[in-house]
Amino acid sequence: MSSFRSCVPERRSAKIWGLLGAAPAGMVRSPNGASSLATTQERFDPKAFLGKTGGGRSLSKYRKLGLIFAQGTAANSVFYIQKGKVKVTVCSKQGKEAVVAFLGKDEFIGEGCLAGQKQRVATATAITECEIMQIEKATIVRALHDEPMLSAMFVRYLLGRTIRVEEDLVDQLFNSSEKRLARALLLLASFGKEGTPDTFIAKISQETLADMIGTTRSRVSFFMNKFRKLGYINYNGKLEIHKSLLNFVLHEQPRLQKKKNEVRVPKELGL
Repeated sequence: MSSFRSCVPERRSAKIWGLLGAAPAGMVRSPNGASSLATTQERFDPKAFLGKTGGGRSLSKYRKLGLIFAQGTAANSVFYIQKGKVKVTVCSKQGKEAVVAFLGKDEFIGEGCLAGQKQRVATATAITECEIMQIEKATIVRALHDEPMLSAMFVRYLLGRTIRVEEDLVDQLFNSSEKRLARALLLLASFGKEGTPDTFIAKISQETLADMIGTTRSRVSFFMNKFRKLGYINYNGKLEIHKSLLNFVLHEQPRLQKKKNEVRVPKELGL
């Protein structure tokens, strides 16, 4: 019987199943009534997987300043942000806190558990109202192994995060605090990502912005007032970021300053 089935041409087999109005697992009926073989991988939608609860996935809503997870707690799941923005911070033994990143829609947090982290090395806090999917470690490990589309999406995200961290480092090393603040505001507004930027963002304290760019609150206040006067931003309850701020970041030239001990060489020497 099995040998007879193996001899039936695929087209004829599909036609028979079409007449019966059903198809075996792995076979999908097309709109014109014909059927074709399809794998579950072809039908897999990463966004649908990350958007549905059940099977090790649970959706939670967080209020502003709500704690998602704390530094030092067990690292046994990954979080996927469906809505809102999240602040990631680390705290030293001396109690000094530093802002590591601001993350938003379609980004992951807590992925360090996949690399063997037993405890959280940072704290994640909602800075706006958030909807976040929590995925158990075993569930996402299995999905990444079985579903190439999800794996490719996750790798793209991790590469993007790595590039951003390198850009942050270059920003801290070479750019002025004014330009660092402008870039931080643009990142908060999701400029440079796919889709329409979130020009209106939740108001963030100047202390937080100062921690992000490595300067003082008074300097942040000075630059924010300057940006508002130039029409780059508006703030009245919520912070509005204009596209003109992006032009400022792209076209601002570094200011060259002479060192105090710089020696002037006479032009006659030809040097």
